Amino acid sequence: MTNQLNIAMVQLNQRVGDLAGNAAAMLDWRAKAVDADLVVFPEQQLIGYPAEDLVLKPAFVARAAEQLAKLAAATADGGPAMLVGSIFWDNGALYNGIALLDGGRIVAVRYKHELPNYGTFDEKRIFTAGPLPEPIVFRGVPIGVPICEDGWRAPVSLHLKERGAQLLISTNGSPYEIDKDDQRLGEVFAARVRETGLPLMFLNRVGGQDELVFDGCSFVLNADGAVAHRLPDWEEHWSMTHWSRSESGWACADGPKALWEAHPADIYSAMVVGLRDYVDTNRFPGVVLGMSGGIDSALCAAIAADALGPDRVWCVMLPSRYTSQSSLDDAAECAAMIGCKIDTIPISPAVEAFGEMLSDSFAGRDADISEENIQSRVRGLTLMALSNKFGHMLLTTGNKSEMSVGYATIYGDMAGGYNPLKDAYKMTVFAISEWRNSHKPRIGLGRDGPVIPENIITKPPSAELRPDQKDSDSLPDYPILDKMLHVLVEGELSVDEVVALGFDRDAVTRIERLLYLAEYKRRQAPPGVKLGTRNFGRDRRYPITNAFLSGR
Repeated sequence: MTNQLNIAMVQLNQRVGDLAGNAAAMLDWRAKAVDADLVVFPEQQLIGYPAEDLVLKPAFVARAAEQLAKLAAATADGGPAMLVGSIFWDNGALYNGIALLDGGRIVAVRYKHELPNYGTFDEKRIFTAGPLPEPIVFRGVPIGVPICEDGWRAPVSLHLKERGAQLLISTNGSPYEIDKDDQRLGEVFAARVRETGLPLMFLNRVGGQDELVFDGCSFVLNADGAVAHRLPDWEEHWSMTHWSRSESGWACADGPKALWEAHPADIYSAMVVGLRDYVDTNRFPGVVLGMSGGIDSALCAAIAADALGPDRVWCVMLPSRYTSQSSLDDAAECAAMIGCKIDTIPISPAVEAFGEMLSDSFAGRDADISEENIQSRVRGLTLMALSNKFGHMLLTTGNKSEMSVGYATIYGDMAGGYNPLKDAYKMTVFAISEWRNSHKPRIGLGRDGPVIPENIITKPPSAELRPDQKDSDSLPDYPILDKMLHVLVEGELSVDEVVALGFDRDAVTRIERLLYLAEYKRRQAPPGVKLGTRNFGRDRRYPITNAFLSGR
């Protein structure tokens, strides 16, 4: 048994389904870690995570096996061995697993035992749970390899310890959530170290995949709980870890300890990474969005500029008869501060044409939300025409507060390909707008300094679809609404329980009803980055047709 090991932990991005590309990337990183004994990659790095129902295609499983065999063959060069996550078809069952590749062959395979089936995860639907895994022996050293959820619960790590494991390497596909980096390091995996008395490596990926974004934040804990390595958040990175064995067991030498972003910088970076990878991986030349002069569109434009660079962001002002000069001025100033292109296309001719078309059908009825929605849908139609003609992906700009209560127009301002603010409540929008004006994110490609005019942040929010309209005409003030929504959505509290927290019963009853009524809209909304524990889409799946109201 060796007393020294050099283990390279590689925190990198992925492309779901790009089997050859992911394999090539792993070989490139292996070449950088030529002095390592072992190079470790995140969970399912070969196929991309989560691949969802792609893994149910026999051709996909077969090609994944072919690429894994090619990776194994590459280790015949005498260089570092590799721990590679993939999928495995074994005796009529499909497994999420990891393989040790060394000396030109697949030396060992272990399957994931704990399959998560909550929130964003559906692994029990597509995978078979493996048995409690045995350690993998590498260079005579028994190494426990708990795969993601295996490390988030105690039994697998305790079993590996009982079976002789001397250190733990946990490979993960752990999506970002607010404060999750501290939870992983300070709570979950620190507990695994205390329970087993073994040092542990936690390796996670970075990058966006549809509504999920991965923040990296990989680390190494020694058996005494001390942090030996911390990899950066949001960036591809690798670190060589140097391990030695003494009478007290294995320990990792101290290495670089990156600082991770605090709140709300982490939220902003999650939005930037999620949008950047969605646009670039799907090969859009840039993005186009409606710039209203309000805070939501201003923030989306700033996020897009930091994700893609200002030259790939196209803002379009679409004024109607109700658009104030202040909004026109604010939109123009914001685009100038960001450094992106802005055009103005008045929608009044189209709105008037619809009014004439519908005049006979609408005769004898007062103007109402129907006319307001026509304006929004004309804007959506115009922006989609630009998207189709020039190839830019259309961003939608609605926040979670609005989408919770249906304060959005389906086929209007909801039309588009991606929404950076989908999981951000209105007060979060205000907070990160103020943060961005005094900070530029480390990973940002936009300009230094303020990017959103102060007037946009401080003026009362308005959709400007009728004279002197304000959001507060239809909704509670956002500080109250957001607190109410948080306990209704994330907390799943009943009306009685929310009222007990000090909220007005009539207001809570109305908001709960609006929350349920808007489900059909949310089902047709574009994807957007997940930030919290209960995003609309992957986390929260309510029936559209629903007669239950807890306030009855």
